[in-house]
Amino acid sequence: MTRRIERTFTELRKQNKKALVAYITAGDPTLEKTAEIVLGLADAGVDIVEIGVPFSDPVADGPVIQAAARRSLEGGADMAAILDMAGLLRDRTDIPIVLFGYYNPIFAYGPEQFAQRATHAGIDGILVVDLPPEESAELRNHTDRAGIDFISLIAPTTSDERMGIIAGGATGFLYYVAVTGVTGTAKPLASRVGDDMARIRNTTDMPVVVGFGISTPEQAAEIVPRADGIVIGSAIVRLIEEHRKGNNMVTIVARYVKKIKRAMEQDTGNGRF
Repeated sequence: MTRRIERTFTELRKQNKKALVAYITAGDPTLEKTAEIVLGLADAGVDIVEIGVPFSDPVADGPVIQAAARRSLEGGADMAAILDMAGLLRDRTDIPIVLFGYYNPIFAYGPEQFAQRATHAGIDGILVVDLPPEESAELRNHTDRAGIDFISLIAPTTSDERMGIIAGGATGFLYYVAVTGVTGTAKPLASRVGDDMARIRNTTDMPVVVGFGISTPEQAAEIVPRADGIVIGSAIVRLIEEHRKGNNMVTIVARYVKKIKRAMEQDTGNGRF
């Protein structure tokens, strides 16, 4: 059990800082480039990387990430190859890695085999967007024993009672979906985030990151005082798409996340209510 995620949030809190979580899609444009991007993100100050496992029916994702998943699948990225890439990455960086996706690819691969391979590859957490707590035992019987954090989503529409159930079973951190709908299609309201974060804080002390719709340094600076971190996804995936055929793609992505990180560090609050 590495507990890289736990250590990351503990250290950030000691420094009065917040986590920048970056999402990219594995295999877009290639798995080799994905590894380069992860290393570039780590060097640019990203605290946790979410690596999306492509799926043919990504119902929670907007058009930008859907297109990335399609390109990845067309390029032949599958679970085995993604885990192999992650294992090679682990030899080069200690940044926490979360696999983000849907249950179908894990089910097809086999939950027990997935847990074993993910552990060997140095995966720290999983976020399975279509696997509610009531149906997660088939996977968690294996991943919990392996010490892989099971990260869960909370939405603006989540009731207080449901929030307690979700938070009670989650490990690592909670991912607060700041807008209803799919990724990258709407912008979060800081006031709404603040209200919902207050509800979450009444339920759990677990770290909470805010995602969906954050794309600019200004938005990052506005949202981050209300949470333990933010997630940037579609904006990074869009940059990768725009520059995937060039030689400076990793540099462009790193420059962008550095701007986000600088905006986040203007905040001096601790995100607690």
